[in-house]
Amino acid sequence: MQAPQTNPAPLSPFHLAFPVHDLAAARQFYGDTLGCPEGRSSDEWIDFNFYGHQIVAHLAPSEIRPAQQNAVDGHGVPVRHFGIVLPLADWEALAERLKAVGTQFVIEPYVRFKGEPGEQATMFFLDPSGNAIEVKAFSDIKRLFAK
Repeated sequence: MQAPQTNPAPLSPFHLAFPVHDLAAARQFYGDTLGCPEGRSSDEWIDFNFYGHQIVAHLAPSEIRPAQQNAVDGHGVPVRHFGIVLPLADWEALAERLKAVGTQFVIEPYVRFKGEPGEQATMFFLDPSGNAIEVKAFSDIKRLFAK
C-alpha cells in the first residue's frame, strides 16, 4: 500500500517506543526539560505526550548504543533519531530554552538548505540515554515534502 501524497484530514498521533538506561533521568529530561506531560507509567516504562504524539521510554539499558552518523549539509546527522516539526516561533522558543538549560547539541540550531525548496530550521540533541532527537521548523509548512 502506498502512503498518501497529501493528507487533508488531521494527522493521527504516532506511537514510538525507545530504550533508556534510567527512568528517572528520562522523566526529568522529557518531562522537565522538554515539557512533555507524563501519561501512564510502570517500573519499566513511562508514556509522554510529545506534542500530541505518544512516546514511551522503556527501561532497557542493554539496548542503548550510539547512533551512526551520515553527512547532511556538512553535519554529522544521527541516523537513528526521532523528532517533531514545530511552527517556527515554537522552534525558536524551544531552542532558546534548551540553550538556557545548557543542552549540548549534536547539531546547534541553524537553518539548513538555505534558499532551497527544503529550507528548514533544525537542531539535534541527545536525551540522557543517547537517543537522538531532531526538532525542525519550516517558515512554510507546505514545503515539508518539497523537492
